[in-house]
Amino acid sequence: MAGLFMSADGVVGSPEQWTFQHMTQEAGAAIGGMIAEADTMLLGRRTYQEFARYWATQAGPMAEAMNGIRKLVASRTLTEADWANSEILDGDLVQSLTELKETPGGNINVSGSISIVRALLQAGLIDDLHLMTFPIVLGDGARLFPEQGKRIDMTLENSTTFGTGLVHLHYRIGG
Repeated sequence: MAGLFMSADGVVGSPEQWTFQHMTQEAGAAIGGMIAEADTMLLGRRTYQEFARYWATQAGPMAEAMNGIRKLVASRTLTEADWANSEILDGDLVQSLTELKETPGGNINVSGSISIVRALLQAGLIDDLHLMTFPIVLGDGARLFPEQGKRIDMTLENSTTFGTGLVHLHYRIGG
């Protein structure tokens, strides 16, 4: 399962700069629900460092969930992962995740980490995609779907609209 914040024009990069004015308690609960469905979180280096810097010092139910979940970090440059329950993935990301998906356990949740989500979508390793789509057009920034790439069929499983115009779209991948 992957979850990303996305603008109406498809930008997923730097969400910390444009999302907070549209967040509600209900949207936070939806995000918390996605986290609760997983027993492992897969993060890229940058997202891992941002999350660790923030969540390691927070308290409350969301912080407990973030700090308590097993975290795998896909990085070619990190040599140490200090945040609680974190480890660095060795080797090829697609191969590692393919092997991990074959072991017993709950969902593997990818939060943020655009390049990881792109690679796993292209490899057919993401079953569910959750897009929190914000009512803002940014015009510029990193987009989830590059102009060149393979076709990915998706089925809308559910959608929820929050009072601020934020829309949670849950897609099942494949079809």
